[in-house]
Amino acid sequence: MAEADQPLVPAPAPRALVVNLREVRKAYNAGTPIETEVLHGIDLQVQRGEFCAVVGPSGSGKSTLLNIVGLLDRPTSGTVEVCGEQTIGLDDLALTRLRGHSIGFVFQYHHLITAFSALENVMMPMLGARGFADEAMRLRAQDLIGRVGLSAWQDNLAGNLSGGQQQRVAIARALVMNPALVLADEPTGNLDTRSADEVFALLRQFNRDHGTTVLFVTHNPGLAARCDETIEVIDGRVTH
Repeated sequence: MAEADQPLVPAPAPRALVVNLREVRKAYNAGTPIETEVLHGIDLQVQRGEFCAVVGPSGSGKSTLLNIVGLLDRPTSGTVEVCGEQTIGLDDLALTRLRGHSIGFVFQYHHLITAFSALENVMMPMLGARGFADEAMRLRAQDLIGRVGLSAWQDNLAGNLSGGQQQRVAIARALVMNPALVLADEPTGNLDTRSADEVFALLRQFNRDHGTTVLFVTHNPGLAARCDETIEVIDGRVTH
């Protein structure tokens, strides 16, 4: 067959950017004699479905970067696009709405309401978004509780669960709104090796099953090596 007659193979469609930062800077006490810039012109693009480790020494700016990606803080300058929406210029209500529907958070400390049951904690983001509970919400929460292996404990008070179990509840809570992006800030830092591996495996499973993008901050080189990509932050700059 002549070269001109060869069938054309379409190029794979590019994946959507879930995170797109351009020249992001963050300074505290801006415009004062004690102004301190902690992020210095960050460029960062993360595609849908990627599972990225975020690494770097303490004080390097990792948490500040995550807070800006998570719309918990605003940059001093630069542009922040999350899930295809340009966030610069959005008011607090619009940022809250975008964050609530598109971003899930898992922190080093689980931040559960210990006087509520595991199931009630998982339902909290839906209650915050809709203002009421219905049977569909309960079924969604029960499904996620089951998928993190805690169906038998769903009615237990969160304060009566082990540390590893509490973190699994926190993962279910982060995923209950089916977010496109999950930000995990040292979620295994307070856990023993076995529990840390279980928490990592759960996030990895949801990443693979649903195409959920994950930014996973860790000081554990073994876990970082199991991620798809590594984002290294040193002195407020992405170096890798």
